[in-house]
Amino acid sequence: MPGPRLAGKVALITGAGGGIGRATAERFVEEGAKVAVLEINRELGEAAAASARAMAGNAGGDAHFIHCDVTEKASVTAAVAETIRRFGKLDILHNNAGGSTPQDGSVTEASEEEFWRVIKLDLFGTFLCSKVAIPEIAKSGGGSIINMASNLALMAVPGRAAYGAAKGGVASLTRAMALDHAKQKIRVNAIAPSVTLSDRVKKLLDSNPGISKLAESHLFGLGQPIHIANMAVYLASDEAAITTGQIMSVDSGVTIY
Repeated sequence: MPGPRLAGKVALITGAGGGIGRATAERFVEEGAKVAVLEINRELGEAAAASARAMAGNAGGDAHFIHCDVTEKASVTAAVAETIRRFGKLDILHNNAGGSTPQDGSVTEASEEEFWRVIKLDLFGTFLCSKVAIPEIAKSGGGSIINMASNLALMAVPGRAAYGAAKGGVASLTRAMALDHAKQKIRVNAIAPSVTLSDRVKKLLDSNPGISKLAESHLFGLGQPIHIANMAVYLASDEAAITTGQIMSVDSGVTIY
Protein backbone atom coordinates (compact mmCIF):
# COMPACT_ATOMS: atom_id res chain seq x y z
CA MET A 1 0.00 0.00 0.00
CA PRO A 2 1.35 3.47 -0.87
CA GLY A 3 1.87 5.88 2.03
CA PRO A 4 0.11 9.20 2.60
CA ARG A 5 0.38 11.38 -0.50
CA LEU A 6 1.50 14.52 1.37
CA ALA A 7 3.67 12.91 4.06
CA GLY A 8 6.40 15.26 5.27
CA LYS A 9 4.91 18.32 3.55
CA VAL A 10 3.84 21.59 5.19
CA ALA A 11 0.89 23.45 3.69
CA LEU A 12 -0.63 26.87 4.24
CA ILE A 13 -4.29 27.29 3.28
CA THR A 14 -5.99 30.70 3.30
CA GLY A 15 -9.70 31.11 3.90
CA ALA A 16 -9.64 27.67 5.48
CA GLY A 17 -12.46 28.18 7.98
CA GLY A 18 -15.21 26.72 5.81
CA GLY A 19 -16.26 25.36 2.45
CA ILE A 20 -13.48 24.44 0.06
CA GLY A 21 -10.71 25.64 2.39
CA ARG A 22 -11.86 23.54 5.33
CA ALA A 23 -12.40 20.47 3.16
CA THR A 24 -8.89 20.91 1.72
CA ALA A 25 -7.35 21.26 5.18
CA GLU A 26 -9.04 18.04 6.26
CA ARG A 27 -7.91 16.15 3.15
CA PHE A 28 -4.33 17.47 3.42
CA VAL A 29 -4.09 16.31 7.04
CA GLU A 30 -5.56 12.93 6.09
CA GLU A 31 -2.74 12.64 3.55
CA GLY A 32 -0.08 13.39 6.16
CA ALA A 33 0.51 17.13 5.72
CA LYS A 34 1.10 19.64 8.47
CA VAL A 35 -1.39 22.41 7.73
CA ALA A 36 -1.53 26.07 8.74
CA VAL A 37 -5.24 26.95 8.71
CA LEU A 38 -5.40 30.68 7.92
CA GLU A 39 -8.73 32.40 8.48
CA ILE A 40 -9.92 35.92 9.31
CA ASN A 41 -12.79 34.56 11.43
CA ARG A 42 -11.20 33.11 14.57
CA GLU A 43 -14.13 30.91 15.55
CA LEU A 44 -14.36 29.29 12.11
CA GLY A 45 -10.59 28.91 11.89
CA GLU A 46 -10.26 27.21 15.27
CA ALA A 47 -13.12 24.84 14.45
CA ALA A 48 -11.64 23.94 11.06
CA ALA A 49 -8.20 23.25 12.55
CA ALA A 50 -9.74 21.04 15.23
CA SER A 51 -11.77 19.15 12.63
CA ALA A 52 -8.69 18.61 10.48
CA ARG A 53 -6.61 17.39 13.44
CA ALA A 54 -9.30 14.86 14.24
CA MET A 55 -8.86 13.35 10.77
CA ALA A 56 -5.09 12.82 11.01
CA GLY A 57 -5.29 9.16 11.98
CA ASN A 58 -1.87 7.53 11.68
CA ALA A 59 -0.81 9.60 8.66
CA GLY A 60 1.30 12.05 10.70
CA GLY A 61 -0.74 15.09 9.73
CA ASP A 62 -1.50 18.08 11.96
CA ALA A 63 -3.31 21.41 11.75
CA HIS A 64 -2.87 24.76 13.49
CA PHE A 65 -5.08 27.84 13.24
CA ILE A 66 -3.46 31.21 12.46
CA HIS A 67 -5.49 34.40 12.29
CA CYS A 68 -4.83 36.23 9.00
CA ASP A 69 -6.21 38.96 6.76
CA VAL A 70 -4.86 38.13 3.30
CA THR A 71 -5.24 41.76 2.15
CA GLU A 72 -2.80 43.10 4.75
CA LYS A 73 0.92 42.46 4.22
CA ALA A 74 1.84 42.58 7.91
CA SER A 75 -0.81 39.97 8.69
CA VAL A 76 0.33 37.68 5.87
CA THR A 77 4.00 38.06 6.79
CA ALA A 78 3.24 37.20 10.42
CA ALA A 79 1.16 34.16 9.42
CA VAL A 80 3.87 32.76 7.16
CA ALA A 81 6.47 33.34 9.88
CA GLU A 82 4.31 31.51 12.43
CA THR A 83 3.89 28.61 10.01
CA ILE A 84 7.67 28.32 9.69
CA ARG A 85 8.14 28.55 13.46
CA ARG A 86 5.61 25.83 14.15
CA PHE A 87 6.31 23.40 11.31
CA GLY A 88 9.85 24.30 10.22
CA LYS A 89 9.28 24.96 6.52
CA LEU A 90 6.67 25.57 3.80
CA ASP A 91 6.06 23.36 0.75
CA ILE A 92 2.49 24.14 -0.34
CA LEU A 93 0.43 27.33 -0.57
CA HIS A 94 -3.28 27.10 -1.32
CA ASN A 95 -4.61 30.60 -2.05
CA ASN A 96 -8.22 29.80 -1.28
CA ALA A 97 -9.48 32.99 0.40
CA GLY A 98 -11.95 34.87 -1.75
CA GLY A 99 -15.56 35.07 -2.73
CA SER A 100 -18.26 37.17 -4.32
CA THR A 101 -21.39 38.73 -2.87
CA PRO A 102 -24.92 39.50 -4.09
CA GLN A 103 -23.72 43.10 -4.58
CA ASP A 104 -21.97 42.03 -7.81
CA GLY A 105 -23.63 42.83 -11.11
CA SER A 106 -22.97 44.12 -14.60
CA VAL A 107 -20.38 46.86 -15.06
CA THR A 108 -23.14 49.48 -14.96
CA GLU A 109 -24.83 47.96 -11.90
CA ALA A 110 -21.99 46.83 -9.62
CA SER A 111 -20.64 49.49 -7.30
CA GLU A 112 -17.05 50.64 -7.38
CA GLU A 113 -16.81 49.49 -3.77
CA GLU A 114 -17.80 45.92 -4.66
CA PHE A 115 -15.38 45.86 -7.61
CA TRP A 116 -12.43 46.90 -5.45
CA ARG A 117 -13.52 44.61 -2.60
CA VAL A 118 -13.41 41.51 -4.79
CA ILE A 119 -10.24 42.60 -6.60
CA LYS A 120 -8.50 43.22 -3.27
CA LEU A 121 -9.59 39.95 -1.68
CA ASP A 122 -9.45 37.50 -4.59
CA LEU A 123 -6.71 38.90 -6.82
CA PHE A 124 -4.52 41.06 -4.58
CA GLY A 125 -4.82 38.53 -1.74
CA THR A 126 -3.52 35.80 -4.04
CA PHE A 127 -0.67 38.07 -5.21
CA LEU A 128 0.28 39.11 -1.68
CA CYS A 129 0.26 35.64 -0.11
CA SER A 130 2.31 34.30 -3.01
CA LYS A 131 4.78 37.18 -2.73
CA VAL A 132 5.43 36.40 0.93
CA ALA A 133 5.33 32.60 0.69
CA ILE A 134 7.39 31.97 -2.46
CA PRO A 135 10.80 32.67 -0.84
CA GLU A 136 9.98 30.16 1.92
CA ILE A 137 8.81 27.51 -0.56
CA ALA A 138 12.02 28.06 -2.52
CA LYS A 139 14.06 27.50 0.66
CA SER A 140 12.36 24.10 0.99
CA GLY A 141 13.64 23.13 -2.46
CA GLY A 142 10.44 23.90 -4.32
CA GLY A 143 6.82 22.93 -3.99
CA SER A 144 3.32 23.72 -5.16
CA ILE A 145 1.08 26.80 -5.23
CA ILE A 146 -2.61 26.24 -5.83
CA ASN A 147 -4.69 29.29 -6.69
CA MET A 148 -8.47 29.48 -6.90
CA ALA A 149 -9.81 30.69 -10.22
CA SER A 150 -13.40 29.96 -11.24
CA ASN A 151 -15.38 28.81 -14.24
CA LEU A 152 -16.12 32.54 -14.55
CA ALA A 153 -12.50 32.98 -15.62
CA LEU A 154 -13.39 30.78 -18.62
CA MET A 155 -16.99 31.74 -19.42
CA ALA A 156 -19.47 34.54 -18.81
CA VAL A 157 -22.44 34.55 -16.45
CA PRO A 158 -24.85 37.50 -16.27
CA GLY A 159 -24.41 39.88 -13.38
CA ARG A 160 -20.96 38.76 -12.21
CA ALA A 161 -18.63 41.28 -13.86
CA ALA A 162 -16.51 42.13 -10.80
CA TYR A 163 -15.97 38.52 -9.70
CA GLY A 164 -15.29 37.41 -13.27
CA ALA A 165 -12.65 40.13 -13.63
CA ALA A 166 -10.94 39.11 -10.38
CA LYS A 167 -10.89 35.40 -11.22
CA GLY A 168 -9.73 36.09 -14.77
CA GLY A 169 -6.86 37.98 -13.18
CA VAL A 170 -6.08 34.99 -10.94
CA ALA A 171 -5.92 32.73 -14.01
CA SER A 172 -3.47 35.04 -15.75
CA LEU A 173 -1.43 35.51 -12.57
CA THR A 174 -1.21 31.72 -12.23
CA ARG A 175 0.39 31.38 -15.65
CA ALA A 176 2.80 34.25 -14.98
CA MET A 177 3.87 32.78 -11.64
CA ALA A 178 4.33 29.32 -13.14
CA LEU A 179 6.75 30.71 -15.70
CA ASP A 180 8.59 33.04 -13.34
CA HIS A 181 9.17 30.51 -10.55
CA ALA A 182 9.80 27.26 -12.42
CA LYS A 183 13.53 27.87 -11.91
CA GLN A 184 12.87 27.61 -8.16
CA LYS A 185 11.09 24.28 -8.70
CA ILE A 186 7.76 25.79 -7.74
CA ARG A 187 4.72 24.56 -9.63
CA VAL A 188 1.77 26.97 -9.86
CA ASN A 189 -1.71 25.89 -10.93
CA ALA A 190 -5.27 27.05 -10.38
CA ILE A 191 -8.50 25.20 -9.80
CA ALA A 192 -11.58 26.55 -11.57
CA PRO A 193 -14.71 25.30 -9.81
CA SER A 194 -18.23 26.09 -10.83
CA VAL A 195 -21.07 26.32 -8.34
CA THR A 196 -19.77 24.51 -5.26
CA LEU A 197 -22.20 23.97 -2.42
CA SER A 198 -20.52 25.82 0.41
CA ASP A 199 -22.72 27.78 2.82
CA ARG A 200 -21.74 31.04 1.10
CA VAL A 201 -22.71 29.75 -2.35
CA LYS A 202 -26.02 28.37 -1.11
CA LYS A 203 -26.94 31.94 -0.12
CA LEU A 204 -25.88 33.25 -3.54
CA LEU A 205 -28.03 30.64 -5.28
CA ASP A 206 -31.05 32.05 -3.51
CA SER A 207 -30.29 35.63 -4.56
CA ASN A 208 -28.93 35.43 -8.14
CA PRO A 209 -31.14 33.97 -10.90
CA GLY A 210 -28.11 33.79 -13.23
CA ILE A 211 -26.28 31.45 -10.89
CA SER A 212 -29.42 29.35 -10.38
CA LYS A 213 -29.74 28.94 -14.14
CA LEU A 214 -26.05 28.01 -14.35
CA ALA A 215 -26.60 25.31 -11.75
CA GLU A 216 -29.02 23.56 -14.10
CA SER A 217 -26.23 23.12 -16.70
CA HIS A 218 -24.03 20.81 -14.60
CA LEU A 219 -23.69 17.39 -16.19
CA PHE A 220 -23.12 15.53 -12.91
CA GLY A 221 -24.94 17.88 -10.55
CA LEU A 222 -23.50 20.63 -8.40
CA GLY A 223 -20.06 20.18 -6.90
CA GLN A 224 -19.23 19.70 -3.23
CA PRO A 225 -16.17 21.16 -1.45
CA ILE A 226 -14.63 17.68 -1.29
CA HIS A 227 -14.46 17.52 -5.10
CA ILE A 228 -12.25 20.61 -5.15
CA ALA A 229 -10.22 19.40 -2.19
CA ASN A 230 -9.39 16.17 -3.97
CA MET A 231 -8.00 18.11 -6.94
CA ALA A 232 -5.96 20.22 -4.53
CA VAL A 233 -4.43 17.04 -3.05
CA TYR A 234 -3.33 15.96 -6.52
CA LEU A 235 -1.83 19.36 -7.37
CA ALA A 236 -0.05 19.51 -4.01
CA SER A 237 1.41 16.03 -4.33
CA ASP A 238 4.43 14.73 -6.21
CA GLU A 239 2.00 13.04 -8.61
CA ALA A 240 1.67 16.45 -10.29
CA ALA A 241 5.44 16.81 -10.69
CA ILE A 242 5.27 18.31 -14.21
CA THR A 243 1.83 19.94 -14.01
CA THR A 244 2.23 23.71 -13.93
CA GLY A 245 0.58 26.81 -15.34
CA GLN A 246 -2.74 25.02 -15.73
CA ILE A 247 -6.29 26.10 -14.94
CA MET A 248 -7.96 22.86 -13.86
CA SER A 249 -11.72 22.90 -14.38
CA VAL A 250 -13.60 20.96 -11.70
CA ASP A 251 -17.04 22.07 -12.76
CA SER A 252 -19.31 19.12 -13.59
CA GLY A 253 -18.77 19.90 -17.28
CA VAL A 254 -20.48 23.28 -17.24
CA THR A 255 -17.77 24.97 -19.32
CA ILE A 256 -18.32 22.50 -22.19
CA TYR A 257 -22.12 22.48 -22.08
